Amino acid sequence: MLSALSIRDVVLIERLDLNFGEGLTVLTGETGAGKSILLDSLGLALGARADTGLIRAGQEQAIVTAFFTPPPAHPAFALLAEQGLEAEEDIVIRRLVSRDGRSRAFVNDQPVSAGLLRRLGTLLVEVQGQHDQIGLADPAAHGPLLDGFGVPTARTTAVSGAWTQWRQRLTALDAARKAMAEAQRDEEWLRHAVGELSDLRPEAGEEEALAQTRHDMQQAGRRAEGIAAALTDIAPRDRRNPGPGAALRSAARSLQRLIPSSASPQSDDDNPLAPAMAAIERAEEAVAEAETLLSRLAQEAEADPRELERAEERLFALRAGARKYGVPVAELPVLRESLATRLAALDTGTAGIGDLETAVAAGRAAFISAAGVLTEARRDAAKRLQKAIMAELPPLRLEKTRFVVEMTPLDEAGWNARGAETVRFLIATNPGQTPGAIDRIASGGELSRLMLALKLVLSRGSAVGTLVFDEVDSGIGGATAAAVGERLARLAQDIQLLTVTHSPQVAARGGAHFRVAKAVEGGRVVTRVEPLTGTARREEVARMLAGESVTEAARAAADSLLGDAA
Repeated sequence: MLSALSIRDVVLIERLDLNFGEGLTVLTGETGAGKSILLDSLGLALGARADTGLIRAGQEQAIVTAFFTPPPAHPAFALLAEQGLEAEEDIVIRRLVSRDGRSRAFVNDQPVSAGLLRRLGTLLVEVQGQHDQIGLADPAAHGPLLDGFGVPTARTTAVSGAWTQWRQRLTALDAARKAMAEAQRDEEWLRHAVGELSDLRPEAGEEEALAQTRHDMQQAGRRAEGIAAALTDIAPRDRRNPGPGAALRSAARSLQRLIPSSASPQSDDDNPLAPAMAAIERAEEAVAEAETLLSRLAQEAEADPRELERAEERLFALRAGARKYGVPVAELPVLRESLATRLAALDTGTAGIGDLETAVAAGRAAFISAAGVLTEARRDAAKRLQKAIMAELPPLRLEKTRFVVEMTPLDEAGWNARGAETVRFLIATNPGQTPGAIDRIASGGELSRLMLALKLVLSRGSAVGTLVFDEVDSGIGGATAAAVGERLARLAQDIQLLTVTHSPQVAARGGAHFRVAKAVEGGRVVTRVEPLTGTARREEVARMLAGESVTEAARAAADSLLGDAA
């Protein structure tokens, strides 16, 4: 509910802070006193168009702050959470309008757009006036209001669930048909691609394994070439290049010729050539050993050139296939399976589509059945709603008015999660008149009273916690005004209700009473709002009864009205 309203520098209001409670709050005052300023200020806080004409003369900006205390599960909290705004218990809305035409809005001191402010406002406050109806006059709201009035939730839930399931099946069927059409269109290419990839037989991880094999064999080849070169240097086959072994043998022979033939073996120790000859002998043995080792390594390092060729050919084939189909080599096996699946769908897809078509038909039948049950429930609720509304109209001087709940079947293209018909509230204000749209048939006063009757019957189905009536009693008096007051008080048992009134019968019903009046202060006209209780309230009701000259008779009548209301 609206717990407080703070206004700064709006038209004739310099500074005003009002606190509101539950139940019925009435605002009274002479015409032109400024009651509409309060409603305009509230509207500004709820996202109405920012108008610089609302700024008090001589000031640069106007500020309105509205304080709300919705119940914990109120939809307003969900909306704020959806927008990433924090709100735990209270919702504080602040709107600033500057002289340059700019406006700023805040919710719990967090900046928001005017659009979000309007969305939030429609969840918190509903305004019913002679020229401004929000909610009940909107045909889009009539179906949910009828359902909330008298249709079991299980009926609407069943229709919504059947609709969702039917649409999901239709979506699946459309996707299957599209896939089938694409597969049929590409059948020749699919068969060629699947055949080619099947011949290629790509395997997971094969590219990495082949690349490693090629690298290893290339390394082995380079090793073999190095060993062969070393072996050639040690034991060349070219006669013009005898190599180190032959050179060592030749050197040994040359030194041997320098030793006399008569020398005995015992004289080697005295031979100065002996160490050199021994070294040559060891070198000759080392060269021979190196030749033997290199020969063995050469045999071991000898690789099959065909194996490297086969690895490279396979690797090149895989990479060529990957380029052709526009995927990495690693994805070729997955692509083959995917294309094979699409190709197989050509054989099995027809049966699958047939199953989906059967499921869609069953879903449609289930929706039609659930929607039919809902339609009957709505017809029953519509009769009870019409009877309840019609019972409220005669005391409101609308005895000639006829209220009709119109249910219009929709073509299948118009079926939706809410059912198979539209719901509209229509009225005829005169006998023989064709019922029409509420806001087009009724006059201003009739419309306000009709809205009161509708709201009285339908209020329990609304999440809005605050209802504002602007001069719902316009143009009536006596017993009709008393009936309006009695119904406002009854409605206020379920919802916070604020009403601007000129009727003493309505004013007397208020649980709280504010008087709006003009005063001259410092040479300027200002609007003041004063809470009334006791004698002051009695005088205000008496003034509303008698006019400017309040008589004792008027006071007595005021006492009677206040006593009856109490």
